[in-house]
Amino acid sequence: MATVVPVDAAAALAKARRRLIPFLFLLYIVAYLDRINVGFAALQMNAALGFSSTTYGFGAGIFFLSYVLFEVPSNVILARIGARRWIARIMITWGLVSTAMMFVRGAAGFYALRFLLGLAEAGFFPGIIFYFTKWFPARDRARTIAMFMTATLTAGVIGAPISGVLLSLSGYGLAGWQWLFLLEGLPAVVLGVVVLFVLPDGPESASWLSAAERQAVIGQLQSDSEVGRRTSHTLAEALSSGRVWLIAVAHFLLIPVTLYGVGFWMPQMLKAASGGSDAVVGLLTAIPYAAGAVAMILAGRHSDRTGERRWHIALGAVVSAIGLVSATAAVGTVASVTALSVAMVGLASIFGPFWALASGAARGVGAAAGIALINSVGNTGGFVGPYLLGAISDATQSFAAGLIVIAGLMVTGGALLLSVRQDA
Repeated sequence: MATVVPVDAAAALAKARRRLIPFLFLLYIVAYLDRINVGFAALQMNAALGFSSTTYGFGAGIFFLSYVLFEVPSNVILARIGARRWIARIMITWGLVSTAMMFVRGAAGFYALRFLLGLAEAGFFPGIIFYFTKWFPARDRARTIAMFMTATLTAGVIGAPISGVLLSLSGYGLAGWQWLFLLEGLPAVVLGVVVLFVLPDGPESASWLSAAERQAVIGQLQSDSEVGRRTSHTLAEALSSGRVWLIAVAHFLLIPVTLYGVGFWMPQMLKAASGGSDAVVGLLTAIPYAAGAVAMILAGRHSDRTGERRWHIALGAVVSAIGLVSATAAVGTVASVTALSVAMVGLASIFGPFWALASGAARGVGAAAGIALINSVGNTGGFVGPYLLGAISDATQSFAAGLIVIAGLMVTGGALLLSVRQDA
């Protein structure tokens, strides 16, 4: 039997990060773009189909109701059958549903397809976060998660201008908003097939790691498990853990309400502020996302270096709230883009530290369920945020009151998170 020569664990983990993060990053860009491209489609679709702000806000947000319903079972299935097959299934089905959005003709169809899109995509993000627990020890997780989650904002940086341009397409009986759904939905189907061939379920099945590198990665995870053992291991324990539920409520208040409330409406906010074309609005929308992407990486690295999570989250919430409140008084393009950029910087800086803290709330299958529960409870905010802004906009003819409410939720969530015990 050949002797396995020990290798440096840090080098093995760095190699895994280089191989996994770029591919998963690409998958999440496609996922997030398919989730929020309705915000750009709305620049044409709402008028074409006669949708009010309330109708659009409800349809944009209903995605998250089905997403929440299926999130925990989806992540438990992933834990049992492996990431490769289940993530491939998720991507192929959501790509098909997203493409079908081009056939919407009224509110009922809009609601139905957005609901089905949430059902198809459920489990993707928490599945990836759980997947990271199979590769990276807790001390490296905020940086790794932040690197992955910059895809959320990169999707805005890249996708916003592309979406603006796609809206200008017309031909073969399709309007620009229909071309947008078609051309942004198909990549998910293609990448879903690719996942089946390139994504290993864990270090044990990674052909690009040597035997020594596999042992080094697995050894780090075993050591991490022994040092940071949690009380919640089983499915039932994870779902009944007070700590998990507290983090889940904080997630609702901190991230999805703002991310999707502002994200789904930002193109229309900047359209009103600038009066620019759809292509110009796409470029302007990219600026807050770009600022947030930089903040996300810097905050994740600083959180890992210091080992501190809670104050990074709370301070990010305050910064985001300041940006949201400032946006209510902003007049003109420069002021509006600046205020929304500050809001996105604060929000984005939360992501890495938050999920590093949340991913340590449970272990084993319990970890999959705990992460999914946190994400699913939080993502009800993805329904609340867009619907809240739409309903308030219809009632007041302004986004100001809605942005102030969301800012208040951010600060409350930051304060709540400070009460969570940090032991990872």
